[in-house]
Amino acid sequence: MQAFIRETIKACQEVVMMLETNTDDEAYKPQEIGAGGDRSVGLDLMAEQIFVDRLSRFGQINSEESGIIGEGDMQIVLDPIDGSDNMLTHFPYFGASIAYMKEGKCVLGIVCNFANGDIFIKDDKQFLQGKLHSAHFRPVVKHHTSKIGLFEKAALYPEITTKLIENHLKYRAPGAVALSLAYAHYTNYMIFLGKMRTYDLEAGLYMCEGLHMYKDDTHIIISKDKDVFEKIKTIILNQSGE
Repeated sequence: MQAFIRETIKACQEVVMMLETNTDDEAYKPQEIGAGGDRSVGLDLMAEQIFVDRLSRFGQINSEESGIIGEGDMQIVLDPIDGSDNMLTHFPYFGASIAYMKEGKCVLGIVCNFANGDIFIKDDKQFLQGKLHSAHFRPVVKHHTSKIGLFEKAALYPEITTKLIENHLKYRAPGAVALSLAYAHYTNYMIFLGKMRTYDLEAGLYMCEGLHMYKDDTHIIISKDKDVFEKIKTIILNQSGE
């Protein structure tokens, strides 16, 4: 596990350097539709290759861009750049999601925010957060002063956002699902509605163990506060007719 963590951190560092120094216009041009259903740009594929070079010896990679790469008993579910539109807009909320899977279950999750260097690492023993270029990590603990929640793709659900506002449940819609899941211990709540993709979810959901959570094929509702969780769950499921 430690070797995998070290190589993943090195890969994240290399991707950040690549993003900061790349001036090739070709890197920003649209490419083919990726395995996850979104159109990749050159930077997505360049980031993917960095992770493949570092991690392929640990198992088969299932990447949002290219799908299945290589072979192995273990599988690595990879989103090389979560929040690509944010990256292209220079909005500082984008990163990578890496889930190390054994028999279909995540046993090690790593999520890194490339914009500010926050990196989250969780295994079956601990959940830590640090900075990408620092050796110091601290345990992730729930923040009890949280004022906002995160509602990914909120603009698609105006009836729900109206109800949240009526109930004084402030939110932001930052645009990177894996990162928002990783930050869920710090925020008041996290909501994601719509199509569920393994690349976005595996590592982040693993990091949300111990929080109040509702998940089905089209809903993810998470909060550290039971009352907030139940209130939001009622709002959303009522709007969905469930």
